[in-house]
Amino acid sequence: MTESRPVTDLLAITALDTERYVAGAGWDQNPRLFALVDTAELMEREPHLREQMSGPDLMPGALTALEQDDLPPTSHLESFLGRLSWPEAVMGVALAVERIVVPPEAERGLPEDPEKAVEALAAHPQREDVRLLVAVHRDGRSICLLRQRAHDSDDQVAMGSDIAPGLVHALRATLQD
Repeated sequence: MTESRPVTDLLAITALDTERYVAGAGWDQNPRLFALVDTAELMEREPHLREQMSGPDLMPGALTALEQDDLPPTSHLESFLGRLSWPEAVMGVALAVERIVVPPEAERGLPEDPEKAVEALAAHPQREDVRLLVAVHRDGRSICLLRQRAHDSDDQVAMGSDIAPGLVHALRATLQD
């Protein structure tokens, strides 16, 4: 058995907290987008929030995730992200999105119609439902979290920097000037 080490990177802590928040709403969610702001600056602007903060939330460099409500519905997440930009006060961004994962052989012989292809993949007996939470910081750091529906537990969330490289790249682009 491997020994787990405590997470100390503040971006990772924020990502884990945000992923748990999203997981609390269950499965079959639309994508959810969060601006990551410096907690100290947020406390300066909104002192009444200080009562809700503790521990790592108040460390220098800590980030707070602010959900961006009323996202426009889109079937093309990548094109939506391509039009997105953030003001300088936003230090990072996080995106939670659900995906279907199938073995590579399941993609052979799919219908050419995109909607029918998605239906075929969704009905595949070896499909896995997963939720990704990808967080990036203006300084270039990133963290990806993956939760499987079949192992839906906070202690079963995988963490890595290269789980979803396409989403990392797309989110980093939203932070460029």
